[in-house]
Amino acid sequence: MGQDVAELLARMKAMEARIQSLEAEVQALKGQPAAAPAQANAPPTVAATAGGQLPVYGGAAAAASKVFNPDISVIGDFVGAAGNPGPRSTPSLEMHESELGLQAIIDPYARGDFFLTFGEHGVDLEEGYITFTSLPGALQLRAGKMRAAFGLVNTMHNHVLPWIDRPLVTQNLVAGEDGINDAGLSLSRIIPAPGQIFLEGTAQLYRGDTEGLFQATRRSDLSTVEHLRAYRDISESTNVSLGGSFARGHSPFADANNQLYGIDATIRWKPLRRAIYRSFVARSELVWTRLAQPPARPATPFGYYVAGDYQFGRRWFLGGRFDRSERGVCQPTLPATVPAAACVAAGIGPLTRDTGGSVLLTYWPSEFSQIRGQLRRTEYGGSFTANEFLFQFIFSLGAHGAHPF
Repeated sequence: MGQDVAELLARMKAMEARIQSLEAEVQALKGQPAAAPAQANAPPTVAATAGGQLPVYGGAAAAASKVFNPDISVIGDFVGAAGNPGPRSTPSLEMHESELGLQAIIDPYARGDFFLTFGEHGVDLEEGYITFTSLPGALQLRAGKMRAAFGLVNTMHNHVLPWIDRPLVTQNLVAGEDGINDAGLSLSRIIPAPGQIFLEGTAQLYRGDTEGLFQATRRSDLSTVEHLRAYRDISESTNVSLGGSFARGHSPFADANNQLYGIDATIRWKPLRRAIYRSFVARSELVWTRLAQPPARPATPFGYYVAGDYQFGRRWFLGGRFDRSERGVCQPTLPATVPAAACVAAGIGPLTRDTGGSVLLTYWPSEFSQIRGQLRRTEYGGSFTANEFLFQFIFSLGAHGAHPF
């Protein structure tokens, strides 16, 4: 018995000595810089050049690889139409758009995004910008060509729209399909707010060229866009988002400024236990404009839409939309070069009102493809009615980054 106790005490002393030795090694290591872990077949992080060495930014190896291998995606948008067309007729069959996306982290302080669109009328840079994400004061700066943060629809690419077309208010008052999309700077910040409210403010400065809406004849004819967004969770399955927008720029028809005011609202419902089978999204947007048309008084056309989408199956969605919008100056049938007075004389001035309604059915075979049909009825100015059926196939290849929520 005494021998067993002696052996146990000896083992305890040996363990204490081992622990003290390990503690000493740890203290010694703390005083030295940490060595980078060895990686098998690790890609080189420094490229030799004639002038020396060029470091690869990004911190981690995965981020560094993005500098030379950005995320690449291609999204196809095929559209067909049948029925009695209106002034904005859609071809019977059309490869409406193919979007090429290139996205990558540039360095620890910025990321880059490019979106090129290929259509029947050529190639266009839809968006291309650098975003600085590590500025002081929790600010985020973006520079390049980008869609303005005016309302909801103006920020959306075509393949993200919950409809095949864009609402009448966008077509008539917010520069159509291209929207307010120009070269400029964008500064945004999350603003502290009480009551579990997410509040974000955005201020943007553009060159001032938006077809049919703004035109910069001088360097000082810059356009500005401001947007304030508030978001809040109402319950575990419901949330609401409200926004207010303002845009101002030089008029194409007079030496004066056009102004746009917008209000948008979105309500989302997605029950947690049935999230992949049931959901509902309701959205609405109101736009009021003040358009210069000397020598007459400024025109003040107004428009809005109300839309909803209900998910009734894992891959099935049923939607509807109601549109009503007055037309802006020289919109939509006369060329932008026609004087404002000629627009009014032709009977398509700002008091002319278009009204429309649509019913949509969408099927998602997978997250990479979408099939949609849309019945659309539109009354143009109360004098002409178009009844159309539109269908759409959207398909995606590659890694495409998430769009704003």
